[in-house]
Amino acid sequence: MDIRGRNATLNIVMGIAIDNLKGTVAAFAVLVTFSTSGGAQQADLRDEAELLRQLAEATPQQAIGLDRQLQALWSQSGSASADLLLQRALDAVERGDIDAALDHLTALTDHAPDFAEGWHARASVFFGLERFGMAAADLEHALTLNPNNYQAIYGLGLIFEVLGQPDRAYEAYSRALAIHPHHEEVTNAVNRLKPQIAGKAL
Repeated sequence: MDIRGRNATLNIVMGIAIDNLKGTVAAFAVLVTFSTSGGAQQADLRDEAELLRQLAEATPQQAIGLDRQLQALWSQSGSASADLLLQRALDAVERGDIDAALDHLTALTDHAPDFAEGWHARASVFFGLERFGMAAADLEHALTLNPNNYQAIYGLGLIFEVLGQPDRAYEAYSRALAIHPHHEEVTNAVNRLKPQIAGKAL
């Protein structure tokens, strides 16, 4: 890829990253409120497996609700102090204090290292700051804890794409799409890269 092509890709992906960061903040805010208000029921691995099974077979309209349920399930830290740290991080992002957000999210990953969404949230902030190595490390950690998190897999794909590794990006996007076949951003990413991948295969 020449420098103009790489810059064009970077601009596309960073625009996506910024939108995703805003979306992540909004989603986490809703989910934290939901999970701490008593509205979310405690769920076990069987619930996750069933939701994922339904998601793989869902219509686009059904997938919207299933996605929300999975995000709600994954957002349950099981710890009031962890929820508070996450909320403080979200508040910091909202007011543009990214340093404070990172401090809170680092405290969260230290306090609750088995809470995958803490790592995912910090990766989203690192991504928005173009600190791709740190974002990738946090995403890998999140996926070790929750290998089905298609949002984290999508984030890895975006990083690979920014770094000029379309084959690895396409592999990540395809992996995410296998879990959530109606994920609009992932579908767009697959379609964006498919001509490059097909061209290499010829």
